[in-house]
Amino acid sequence: MKEVKQPDRKRIFYFYGIALAMLFLANMLLPSLIAPRTQSVTYNEFVTMAEQGKITQAEIQSSENRIVFKVDTQTEDTQNVMQKQQVYVTALVDDPDLVERLLDANVNFTQIWPSTPSPILTALLPLVVIIGLGVWMTHSMQKKIGSGAMSFGKSNAKIYVASETGIHFSDVQGEDEAKELLTEIVDFLHNPQRYADIGAHIPKGALLVGPPGTGKTLLAKAVAGEANVPFFSISGSEFVEMFVGMGAAKVRDLFKQANEKAPCIVFIDEIDTIGKKREGSGGMGGNDEREQTLNQLLTEMDGFDGSKGVVILAATNRPESLDPALLRPGRFDRRVPVELPDLIGREAILRVHAKKVKCEPGLDFNAIARMAAGASGAELANMVNEAALRAVRAGRDKISQSDLEESVEVVIAGYQKKNKILSNKEKLIVAYHEIGHALVAALQSHSAPVTKITIIPRTSGALGYTMQVDQEEHNLMSREELENKIATLTGGRVAEELALHSVTTGASNDIEQATRLARALISRYGMSDTFGMVAFEQVHNAYLGGDASMACADQTAAEIDRMGVTLVRRQYDKAKQLLSENMDKLHALSKHLYDHETITGDEFMKLLEQPKLELSTTEADDPSSQPEQA
Repeated sequence: MKEVKQPDRKRIFYFYGIALAMLFLANMLLPSLIAPRTQSVTYNEFVTMAEQGKITQAEIQSSENRIVFKVDTQTEDTQNVMQKQQVYVTALVDDPDLVERLLDANVNFTQIWPSTPSPILTALLPLVVIIGLGVWMTHSMQKKIGSGAMSFGKSNAKIYVASETGIHFSDVQGEDEAKELLTEIVDFLHNPQRYADIGAHIPKGALLVGPPGTGKTLLAKAVAGEANVPFFSISGSEFVEMFVGMGAAKVRDLFKQANEKAPCIVFIDEIDTIGKKREGSGGMGGNDEREQTLNQLLTEMDGFDGSKGVVILAATNRPESLDPALLRPGRFDRRVPVELPDLIGREAILRVHAKKVKCEPGLDFNAIARMAAGASGAELANMVNEAALRAVRAGRDKISQSDLEESVEVVIAGYQKKNKILSNKEKLIVAYHEIGHALVAALQSHSAPVTKITIIPRTSGALGYTMQVDQEEHNLMSREELENKIATLTGGRVAEELALHSVTTGASNDIEQATRLARALISRYGMSDTFGMVAFEQVHNAYLGGDASMACADQTAAEIDRMGVTLVRRQYDKAKQLLSENMDKLHALSKHLYDHETITGDEFMKLLEQPKLELSTTEADDPSSQPEQA
C-alpha cells in the first residue's frame, strides 16, 4: 500500500511568497516588455525614407514631440527572402508639408507605439492570474486528498491507495483462521452483487482482538491489499482532543472521506482508547470528550450505508473494556481473534521473514519454532533480524542455524553480558543451581526435555538459565505436569542447599513462578481436592499479561494460601529426594558446566546416562574446593 501524504502547509506559504515576488517583477518588467524595440534617426533620414516609399506606417505623437514609423527591410540568404519591419523614431519638427508628404508616399496613419499601460491594470492582472492559480491548486489538493490546509476538526487518517506492491494475505502467516474470516469481506468488495442477489448484508465492521505483536494491523492492510481499495488508517488516540467536540468532528470527517472514496476500508487501531465502557449517571471522573467521540462513532456506524462498500476494521488487545453498544450486531458484527501462532504458524512466519535475508541452505526452522514457544509474530520477525545482525557481527554473509538459536535466547533472555564476570564462588553456585533444575526435570516423567544449560549472565538479569523445549505443540497441562514443573522450579534452590549447604537470592524468580503455578492450580484450574471445580481467581486483561485478582472470603483466601504453601513444600521435598539419590551426578554435571559454561541438551543427557561419572571422593564431599581446581 502506498500512503497518500497530506498537503504540506509550508508549500502553500512558499507558493504565495513566490507569487508576490512574481508580482513585483511583473510591475517592473511589463512596460519594457510591451514596448517595441526602436531605432532613432534624424529628420532628414525620415524624409528620405518617405520619398523612397520605404515607410509603411507612421504615428505623429505631438504630446511626446516625436514621430514613430515603420520601415520594411529585406534580409536575403541562400534559402529565401525574409520581409521584416523595423520601428524608427525621430524628432517632430515644424514641417507644414509633413502630412501631405506622407500621404503622397501612401503611408498609413495608425497607432504604432502602444499607450502606457495603466499601473492599476499592470498590478491587478498578474495578481488575478496568480490568485486564481493558487485557488485552483488548493482546491485540487483538497479534492484529491480530502483534507484542507486547515486541519481543525479534520481527521488525521493516513490514506493508502491500491498498489501492486502492497501487502496481501500471502505476507501474513500463522493466522489462517483470521484470514478465512476476512476473506469474505474481500469477496464482498470484489463481488457485491452476489450478496445483494440473495439479500445478504456484509458485516459493517470487524473487530480484530489479540495480544500485541500478533499482526492485527498487518491483517487489516492485507485485506485492503487483497480488495485493491483505498485504505484509511488512524489510531484511536488521534481522536482525543483538548477541546470538547473536536474528537466527534474528526469522526464525522473520517466517515465523510470514506463515503467519498467508497468502496474502501477504514482501520481504527487501538479502538479501546475511545471505545471504553461509558460510566453511569452517578459516576465520577467521566470524560465528556471521549464519550462524545464514542457517541459520534456509534452514530456514524449506524448512519452509513454498508452496501456502498465501506468496511470498518478495528484492532484492540483489551476487548473486555469496550462499550457493549460498540460490539452489538450492526456495528462490529464480527469478532476476529488473532491469537499467538501455533507450532506450524511459527514455522511459517519464520520462513516468510527468512526470505527477506540471506540464509544458509538446510536450516531447521521447525527446531527454532519449538524453541520459540509462545512467541508472537513480531517477536519471530525480531528473532530473524537478530540472527542477521549476529551473522554480520561474525563477518558472515548468510544466517546459520546457530545464529537463529542464539537469536531466540536474545529475545527471551537478553544479550550475553560479556563484561559481567562472576567470582569463582558465584559461578559455582549458579552451576549447581542450573544443574539442579535440569537434573530434576530429567529424572521426572511428563517434563519437557532439556535442550541447553548455560551460566553466562544475560542482560535480563539472569545469571544463567536452563532451556526446556517440548518435542511437539503442548496446549493442555495435567495436574501431574504442573506439579512436576513446580518441582523443577524448586530444583535450583534444592541443589544449592544439598551441595553447598546454603541458599542464595538466585532463586527469587523460581519462587515467584512456583507460587503463581501453585495458586493457579488451586484457585483457577480447579485441581484441588478441597475446593474442586470452583474458581476463586479472576483474570483481567488476558492479552496484556493476565493480571489476576481474588474473589473470595478472607477465610477461603487464607486456606488457599495454606494449600499453596503445602503444595510447593511437597514438590520441594520431591526434588530434594531426587537430587539426594543422584548426588554424584549433581556434582559431576555441575563441575562440567562450571568448566564449559554452556552445555547442550544432548551433551547433558549423554553425561547423565553414563553408568559412573568421573568424580573423586574428595570433590564430592567438599564441593567448595572445586573453584580452585577448575
